[in-house]
Amino acid sequence: MVHVGIGYDVHQLTAGRKLVLGGVEIPHTKGLDGHSDADALMHAICDAVLGALGEEDIGHFFPNTDPRWKGVPSRIFLEEAAKQAARRGGKIVNVDATLIAQAPKIYPHIAEMKKRIAAALGVSEKQIGVKATTNELMGFIGREEGIAAMAVAGVDLPE
Repeated sequence: MVHVGIGYDVHQLTAGRKLVLGGVEIPHTKGLDGHSDADALMHAICDAVLGALGEEDIGHFFPNTDPRWKGVPSRIFLEEAAKQAARRGGKIVNVDATLIAQAPKIYPHIAEMKKRIAAALGVSEKQIGVKATTNELMGFIGREEGIAAMAVAGVDLPE
């Protein structure tokens, strides 16, 4: 039976950090603030997969109070979510995600993001959807104060 999970993440943009989304370093004047690499896209996908499994969120598995996760690439979190699915006899069916960012332009990086997300989850790139939109200059995203991501994941579980 296919179980579906939803994930959402948001991080504040700040000077002096690299901008990493979908495992890809994107040239920009600011990066996302966070304990790990703050990859909001991978974090949202991780929560979507964990949600499909009925598990707790990313913070339960990788608390931002634990120094082991300081600066860690978020692919580690996705790899663990895939392992959690496999331990339960599950198979990730697909992931669909949307990044919400006023800047920089995301589209030129989507193909590489899909490749890296698929590799971390152990699935085909054809099973990964990544889209991007702006916030039409509204709110904290429109003012370029942060970036958000939403994701949904389907996981086929034997139960």
